[in-house]
Amino acid sequence: MKGFKQFLLRGNVVDLAVAVVVGAAFGSVVTAFVKDLLTPLIAAIGGKPDFSGLYFTINNSKFLFGDFVNAVVSFVIIAAVIYYLVVLPMNLLISRSKKEPPVEPTMRKCPECLSEIPIGARRCAFCTAQVAS
Repeated sequence: MKGFKQFLLRGNVVDLAVAVVVGAAFGSVVTAFVKDLLTPLIAAIGGKPDFSGLYFTINNSKFLFGDFVNAVVSFVIIAAVIYYLVVLPMNLLISRSKKEPPVEPTMRKCPECLSEIPIGARRCAFCTAQVAS
């Protein structure tokens, strides 16, 4: 029982539970937005008042493809909002917070001819002067 308690009280389990609840609430808000505002707007352009009323019948079976269109539009909007308002800002924040380690110099100047030579060189390849290491 102790291990189960530790598992439940671990931060990422609680964070996941909060994310699921907030995601469900956000999904219902977006679904309402699509159903009540966006779908009638798109349907007004197409001539139908609402997509959810669109269907076809085959052998007395009713296929509600309008509800499917509403679900697809909801999914696309949710995915776009999550990408543009969560994923992109987080990636930008993470990339800004990462500091690149300073680059160690691999070359230095020869004191005689001022040409670039490797740091570990004891003699200049251009003027053959001995270089202190």
